[in-house]
Amino acid sequence: MTSAAEHRRPVPSESEAILDALPNPVLLIAPDGRIVDANMAAESFFEISTQFLQRQSLKELVPFGSPLLALIDQVRSSGSPVNEYKVDLGTPRIGGDRQVDLHVAPLTERPGHIVVMLQERTIADKMDRQLTHRSAARSVIALAAMLAHEIKNPLSGIRGAAQLLEQAASPEDRMLTRLICDEADRIVTLVDRMEVFGDDRPVARGPVNIHSVLDHVKRLAQSGFARNVRFVEDYDPSLPPVLANQDQLIQVFLNLVKNAAEAVVDLGSDAEIQLTTAFRPGVRLSVPGKKSRVSLPLEFCVKDNGAGVPEDLLPNLFDPFVTTKQTGSGLGLALVAKIVGDHGGIIECESQPRKTVFRVLLPMYNPAKHFDPSHRDDVSGTPLRASQDRR
Repeated sequence: MTSAAEHRRPVPSESEAILDALPNPVLLIAPDGRIVDANMAAESFFEISTQFLQRQSLKELVPFGSPLLALIDQVRSSGSPVNEYKVDLGTPRIGGDRQVDLHVAPLTERPGHIVVMLQERTIADKMDRQLTHRSAARSVIALAAMLAHEIKNPLSGIRGAAQLLEQAASPEDRMLTRLICDEADRIVTLVDRMEVFGDDRPVARGPVNIHSVLDHVKRLAQSGFARNVRFVEDYDPSLPPVLANQDQLIQVFLNLVKNAAEAVVDLGSDAEIQLTTAFRPGVRLSVPGKKSRVSLPLEFCVKDNGAGVPEDLLPNLFDPFVTTKQTGSGLGLALVAKIVGDHGGIIECESQPRKTVFRVLLPMYNPAKHFDPSHRDDVSGTPLRASQDRR
């Protein structure tokens, strides 16, 4: 699949190279509102190449009556730069919720021309939400420990008593004793699933080839729950290894792909799941207890064309017991958020009808920083030996 960035000019000048290095979208607007130039971040934001952007005016890209148009007129008349915060530039084509901070300034060297820089707020908002998700996960860890000790032991006694009563019970009463045993087993299974949240041991991580992980997950899906779904892959083959535990990454993406497959099950031949990988510089996360900020340049997405997630559930989608399924426990995505958080990354969901995106941002492997001579790495990105010792 050809990306929009591949349509850019082949040999950028020094000034163009500097603009392309910026993580924020930058546009140059002519006096008639036509887009004169754009950097690579703007191409990614609007999901269109510079060549196509230059054929349009700005008002064709932003919502009708957008404050951005009024800001440009204000800057052009006053000759002074203006900032505006939390402006929604979302459209059905690029996404329904794209809040940005606007920085609009005149270009003195070219009268009438305006420079517009966009700073997406979703990145900062994702960081804040991740702290909430991790706080919720810590609450579940405490709850899981309590359940394991205070519920499983009494349930064993209840189940044993029901089995003893079953021996002398009438056929009608045996149905009731069997119901007691079945329900006790169901509760134990739920508690066992929640005990996973209580595992707070450090994760053994090493260099992992994300494309090997995604290919493995795709093969598992196509041989089972997603055999009738069309998969589309848009990979960046130049990505460096991700710093992760391969088994846990498989668990994360298998869960996300399974959710996507369930979301498109009613679409028949139109059902589609898209797997993408990309390098996104400029995303950094402040970690409590550390002065430095962790860079998260590796972006992995699972997209589907299903009905979407209800808007009222989106802010709490990764909290425990929140689910859109009638028979779901609401622990799958909470476990995904915990694993991603244990890896020092973040996960977020953007959803609208026919386009739901689960986006995972993770740190890359740095050989100089993360090398451990006690671990063995191989070319395929197999997890380190320490992860095998923990099984």
